[in-house]
Amino acid sequence: MGRNSRRRPTGARRATFAAVALILGGGGLVAANVYASASESWGGGANQNGTDQVKSGTVTIDCPDVGQKLTDVPNAAKQNVDTELSTLDKQITEAYERLASTRQAQANDANYVQNEILGPLKDNRSAVIDRIKADYQKAGATAPGAVDGMAACTGMAADQGQPPADGQNGEGGGEQQNGNGGQDAGQQQGDGGQAVSGPVASDFVDVTTVQPNVRKPAPQAGASTGEFVTKCGVNENGKHNTDNVIVAPGVKNGAHHLHDYVGNQSNDAFATNDTFAAAETSCDNQGDKSSYYWPVLRVQDGTQDFDQDADGGGKEGNVGRILVAKQAEIKFVGSPTGEVVGMPRFLRIITGDAKAFTNGPANANAHWSCTGFEDKVQLTDKYPICPQGSQVVRSFAFQSCWDGQNIDSANHRTHVAFADAGGNCQNGFKAIPQLTMRLVYDAPQPSIDNGQVKNAYAVDGFPEQLHKPITDHDDFINVMTDDLMNQVVGCINDGRQCGGGADDQPPATSAPSEEPSSGGDNGSAPGNGGGTGDDNGAGGNGGGTGNDNGGGGNNNGGGNQTEQPPADTPGNAPDATPGGEGAGGGSHVDHGGATPKVDTTPKSAPNDESAAPQSAAGDDNTGQAPVTGDNTAAAAAPAGGGDTSVPPAQTEPQAVTGGLAETGAQLWPAAIGGVLVIMGLLLLRRIGRRSV
Repeated sequence: MGRNSRRRPTGARRATFAAVALILGGGGLVAANVYASASESWGGGANQNGTDQVKSGTVTIDCPDVGQKLTDVPNAAKQNVDTELSTLDKQITEAYERLASTRQAQANDANYVQNEILGPLKDNRSAVIDRIKADYQKAGATAPGAVDGMAACTGMAADQGQPPADGQNGEGGGEQQNGNGGQDAGQQQGDGGQAVSGPVASDFVDVTTVQPNVRKPAPQAGASTGEFVTKCGVNENGKHNTDNVIVAPGVKNGAHHLHDYVGNQSNDAFATNDTFAAAETSCDNQGDKSSYYWPVLRVQDGTQDFDQDADGGGKEGNVGRILVAKQAEIKFVGSPTGEVVGMPRFLRIITGDAKAFTNGPANANAHWSCTGFEDKVQLTDKYPICPQGSQVVRSFAFQSCWDGQNIDSANHRTHVAFADAGGNCQNGFKAIPQLTMRLVYDAPQPSIDNGQVKNAYAVDGFPEQLHKPITDHDDFINVMTDDLMNQVVGCINDGRQCGGGADDQPPATSAPSEEPSSGGDNGSAPGNGGGTGDDNGAGGNGGGTGNDNGGGGNNNGGGNQTEQPPADTPGNAPDATPGGEGAGGGSHVDHGGATPKVDTTPKSAPNDESAAPQSAAGDDNTGQAPVTGDNTAAAAAPAGGGDTSVPPAQTEPQAVTGGLAETGAQLWPAAIGGVLVIMGLLLLRRIGRRSV
């Protein structure tokens, strides 16, 4: 009996240790799952005010893009059709607002979304599509038959990811990814009480943990290697509006988000070519009255701006303080295979897709990075978290092939295209100076706390696009004088550097490296370009004051996957045979490490006239040669895990990134927890046997 008494404390201690191990182990697993869940989903749980949030099955609304099917609108019908297309956008915005404001009703009625939101939306869209068909008939034409099936919209579920581009997994459509990272539009995210529809934690990634994914090819013989820089400021005049005269002429708030404008000072919904020609310009060269405009970037830190209660602003989920770019570098570059011809005056070009989250990545052309990292890392569907001393960079490379006839097209895409894999314009298109833009921002560094992003920055957009980084886009209307355009062409074809205070000298002839930079040494030296990242030359790589980890340093575990975006700076771009039949696709390549869930992957684009992406060419700072075909970008290996070799050349810029890219370092509790669970079970089993 005494012996048994002495043994009991030991057995009790063992049982206690086993129980603690089980609790700790389970807690580790729970901690990992809670972090992942908080990063990947919305709704459920409690909000910051301690009240229960309503969990809904639908996070946003996905509607077919009717405008992309209308590639040949009769001139007599164009004005009415543009107005009707804007009405479709307005209907989607209103339906999304109802979706975001009725979470409790949705929780009480499983059929609420279909009966009260999607059903009426379909009826309204059907009426608009019928009017578009009637406009065609009045003009003696017939609308494309495909529009008949485009009235119905679907609700995107919170636990349903968008499928990748066609063929990404080797099959049409591939497998659906889990989790879309959407978040309840009514959820408070530490933004001073502003209800916003994104971004969420999984839309961000620490740029220092992303493996290099940029390549720089050697220049080709016969290339037009000159550059022409135009300096037009950063919108010091504060010219803003929510119009878009290209896609919605004559319609106020046609963009449903706010634009920054530089260059032409008369751009609004009602501007005409005559208006543009007579306008003032913010450009140093007064012969450049071109209009360069892009969605504003905002920081959601609880502050408000002038449009807090306005259409296109706070009323449509675009909230927070507007960030003014520190630099707006505008440069025209040449063709990698030959000379360029002048752009026609009033040529209109849109690059990127404001609806890429629901349309799919075919026309997306977003590129995000940080100063000091631009020649190593470019992101398409992640916002970068830049290290101290580094600044956020948005970059664009516009279409560089023109059909030789039209200054615009019905869907605003088919009159221009990107060069093919060899840098050639196809189907009789002509190479024109390629517009590249680089916008640098001193954005506060976002932080992730319990799966919630604080101090987030985001690009303005249509509310149902949830402020995803892949929706970034840029617009251009050429209003240069003929004399200035001739100067641009001559400069580029002669291999000179001109404009913007340049000394009209030939550019450097040294061939860029074909390998990505290996990076710095964890902050002990500045990044490429040195200095603070400010004003290091048009289209340059900025600088950075340290923390330049290039090779994917500072990684704390696997599971951190990012895209293989544009292999160029500024930006890779969609490649389209004129009329763009390709919609992405190809095979998904994994370069090591586990592939985490994907939350921001747009669905595959429908088989329409959208363009298949490829890299931009002509800038010696622009990365790899363009490619064509239905190849999606390979995902980079998780930094620090798996294959650490240099990634292969990018095949398509609109890659999908890991939905848990920012949580790789947080998954260690699961491993520890698993070990503790096993230890606890073994001890309990041993104790049980001895007690028998």
